[in-house]
Amino acid sequence: MPESHDPLRSLFREAAGEGESRSALPPVAVIELRGERVRRRRIAGLAVATCLVLSGSGAALAAFLPGSPAPALPASTPSPLAPSSGPTPTPSTSPSPTPTTLPSSTATSSPTPPRHTTAPPGSPTGTTYPGASATSSRLPG
Repeated sequence: MPESHDPLRSLFREAAGEGESRSALPPVAVIELRGERVRRRRIAGLAVATCLVLSGSGAALAAFLPGSPAPALPASTPSPLAPSSGPTPTPSTSPSPTPTTLPSSTATSSPTPPRHTTAPPGSPTGTTYPGASATSSRLPG
Protein backbone atom coordinates (compact mmCIF):
# COMPACT_ATOMS: atom_id res chain seq x y z
CA MET A 1 0.00 0.00 0.00
CA PRO A 2 1.36 3.35 -0.98
CA GLU A 3 1.85 5.91 1.72
CA SER A 4 -0.52 8.73 1.74
CA HIS A 5 0.66 12.20 2.27
CA ASP A 6 -0.46 12.93 5.85
CA PRO A 7 0.66 16.32 7.20
CA LEU A 8 0.49 15.22 10.85
CA ARG A 9 2.64 12.21 10.16
CA SER A 10 5.29 14.24 8.49
CA LEU A 11 5.34 16.69 11.42
CA PHE A 12 5.86 13.85 13.89
CA ARG A 13 8.73 12.47 11.82
CA GLU A 14 10.30 15.87 11.62
CA ALA A 15 10.06 16.36 15.43
CA ALA A 16 11.52 12.90 16.08
CA GLY A 17 14.45 13.60 13.79
CA GLU A 18 15.11 16.94 15.49
CA GLY A 19 15.00 15.36 18.99
CA GLU A 20 17.29 12.54 17.88
CA SER A 21 19.86 14.96 16.58
CA ARG A 22 19.82 16.99 19.80
CA SER A 23 19.99 14.02 22.10
CA ALA A 24 23.46 12.81 22.79
CA LEU A 25 25.02 10.88 25.63
CA PRO A 26 26.78 13.03 28.21
CA PRO A 27 30.51 12.54 28.60
CA VAL A 28 31.68 9.66 30.79
CA ALA A 29 33.10 12.06 33.42
CA VAL A 30 29.65 13.59 33.97
CA ILE A 31 28.07 10.15 34.40
CA GLU A 32 30.80 9.17 36.90
CA LEU A 33 30.19 12.34 38.96
CA ARG A 34 26.46 11.63 39.12
CA GLY A 35 27.17 8.09 40.33
CA GLU A 36 29.56 9.38 43.01
CA ARG A 37 26.95 11.84 44.31
CA VAL A 38 24.33 9.11 44.51
CA ARG A 39 26.78 6.80 46.32
CA ARG A 40 27.73 9.52 48.86
CA ARG A 41 24.08 10.30 49.58
CA ARG A 42 23.33 6.62 50.10
CA ILE A 43 26.27 6.19 52.53
CA ALA A 44 25.31 9.34 54.45
CA GLY A 45 21.71 8.14 54.74
CA LEU A 46 22.84 4.75 56.02
CA ALA A 47 25.14 6.42 58.58
CA VAL A 48 22.33 8.65 59.85
CA ALA A 49 19.94 5.70 60.06
CA THR A 50 22.55 3.66 61.97
CA CYS A 51 23.11 6.50 64.46
CA LEU A 52 19.37 6.87 65.01
CA VAL A 53 18.92 3.14 65.60
CA LEU A 54 21.84 2.98 68.03
CA SER A 55 20.77 6.05 70.01
CA GLY A 56 17.15 4.90 70.12
CA SER A 57 18.08 1.43 71.35
CA GLY A 58 20.46 2.96 73.92
CA ALA A 59 17.70 5.22 75.24
CA ALA A 60 15.25 2.32 75.39
CA LEU A 61 17.81 0.17 77.19
CA ALA A 62 18.51 2.93 79.72
CA ALA A 63 14.78 3.33 80.37
CA PHE A 64 14.28 -0.38 81.06
CA LEU A 65 17.38 -0.96 83.21
CA PRO A 66 16.96 -0.39 86.95
CA GLY A 67 18.34 2.87 88.28
CA SER A 68 20.96 3.32 90.94
CA PRO A 69 20.03 1.93 94.38
CA ALA A 70 18.64 4.28 96.99
CA PRO A 71 21.20 5.54 99.49
CA ALA A 72 21.35 3.55 102.73
CA LEU A 73 19.83 5.23 105.76
CA PRO A 74 21.94 5.59 108.92
CA ALA A 75 21.46 3.00 111.66
CA SER A 76 20.34 5.65 114.12
CA THR A 77 19.53 9.27 113.65
CA PRO A 78 21.85 11.52 115.66
CA SER A 79 20.08 13.96 117.92
CA PRO A 80 20.80 17.66 117.40
CA LEU A 81 23.25 19.16 119.86
CA ALA A 82 21.83 21.76 122.22
CA PRO A 83 23.57 25.14 121.97
CA SER A 84 25.77 25.97 124.92
CA SER A 85 24.57 29.00 126.84
CA GLY A 86 27.67 29.42 128.95
CA PRO A 87 30.43 27.53 130.73
CA THR A 88 29.54 23.99 131.65
CA PRO A 89 29.83 23.07 135.35
CA THR A 90 32.46 20.52 136.29
CA PRO A 91 31.28 17.26 137.82
CA SER A 92 31.65 16.63 141.53
CA THR A 93 34.89 15.02 142.64
CA SER A 94 33.12 12.70 145.06
CA PRO A 95 32.90 9.13 143.79
CA SER A 96 29.44 7.99 142.84
CA PRO A 97 28.25 4.53 143.81
CA THR A 98 26.84 3.73 140.36
CA PRO A 99 28.79 4.10 137.13
CA THR A 100 27.51 6.73 134.76
CA THR A 101 26.60 5.66 131.25
CA LEU A 102 25.91 7.79 128.28
CA PRO A 103 22.55 7.58 126.58
CA SER A 104 22.66 5.68 123.30
CA SER A 105 21.76 8.77 121.27
CA THR A 106 24.83 10.67 122.47
CA ALA A 107 27.08 7.62 122.20
CA THR A 108 26.59 7.51 118.43
CA SER A 109 27.06 11.22 117.82
CA SER A 110 30.52 12.60 117.36
CA PRO A 111 32.00 13.95 120.61
CA THR A 112 33.12 17.53 120.81
CA PRO A 113 36.79 18.07 121.56
CA PRO A 114 37.56 19.11 125.15
CA ARG A 115 38.21 22.77 125.84
CA HIS A 116 41.41 23.60 127.67
CA THR A 117 41.00 26.60 129.89
CA THR A 118 42.72 27.99 132.93
CA ALA A 119 42.84 26.08 136.19
CA PRO A 120 40.15 26.64 138.81
CA PRO A 121 41.10 28.62 141.91
CA GLY A 122 42.96 26.61 144.50
CA SER A 123 44.68 24.28 142.05
CA PRO A 124 48.39 24.34 141.22
CA THR A 125 49.35 27.07 138.83
CA GLY A 126 50.07 26.23 135.22
CA THR A 127 47.82 23.18 135.22
CA THR A 128 44.90 23.13 132.86
CA TYR A 129 41.93 20.81 132.98
CA PRO A 130 39.64 19.88 130.12
CA GLY A 131 36.26 21.49 130.49
CA ALA A 132 37.31 23.61 133.46
CA SER A 133 36.78 27.32 133.46
CA ALA A 134 38.10 30.11 135.59
CA THR A 135 34.62 31.00 136.78
CA SER A 136 33.51 27.48 137.69
CA SER A 137 32.34 26.83 141.20
CA ARG A 138 31.90 23.64 143.15
CA LEU A 139 28.64 21.88 142.71
CA PRO A 140 26.69 21.23 145.86
CA GLY A 141 27.25 17.62 146.64
